[in-house]
Amino acid sequence: MTEGTFSAESTPSKPAPEQSWIKVWDPLVRIGHWLLLIAIATALITRGEPESLHQGAGYVVAGYVVFRLFWGIAGPEHARFENFIALPKATLGYLGGLLNGKAKRHLGHSPPGGLMVIALLLAMSATAATGMAMENKVPVPTIVQTLVPIELEAEEEDSPWEEIHEAAANLVLGLVFLHIGGVIAASIGHKENLVRAMVNGKKRAP
Repeated sequence: MTEGTFSAESTPSKPAPEQSWIKVWDPLVRIGHWLLLIAIATALITRGEPESLHQGAGYVVAGYVVFRLFWGIAGPEHARFENFIALPKATLGYLGGLLNGKAKRHLGHSPPGGLMVIALLLAMSATAATGMAMENKVPVPTIVQTLVPIELEAEEEDSPWEEIHEAAANLVLGLVFLHIGGVIAASIGHKENLVRAMVNGKKRAP
């Protein structure tokens, strides 16, 4: 090798830039998410048998709803409702973007993800409330009978709340499957593992 020339072998290669990560989901959101999954699965599998386990799972769900409502107001940035509640137009635009590969990536919840949070909280609230009404033999208010057809000629041991409770539980199950599908679609669309992010709390920096 002559002076003033360099061989390709002697040229130091630049190290590949490390991927930067940012903390998005706080520990309470992550722990609550997985505890909720266990509680919902337990409640759906038991379906009242054994009753104590089913009720215990229901109270965990109710406790989570109360916590999430509080955390949606007082929690860190990405946990707050104001950070992810979006208009229907934004939700439809995001879903259309997923189909053509142009969906805007969000560090926190995407518009449909935020809508799913609200839908699940409402469905879980209805499930927990009707379950407690069944347990405590609360009479069905007239307005509920008007809005939701209830078979009041049920056998004595059955609660008139049972029909609503079961419908709400089925709604929760349907939303859970929809949520899983959305997570898979967004993970593929944005090329990131959203399940892992809910484990370690970190997502790829913008």
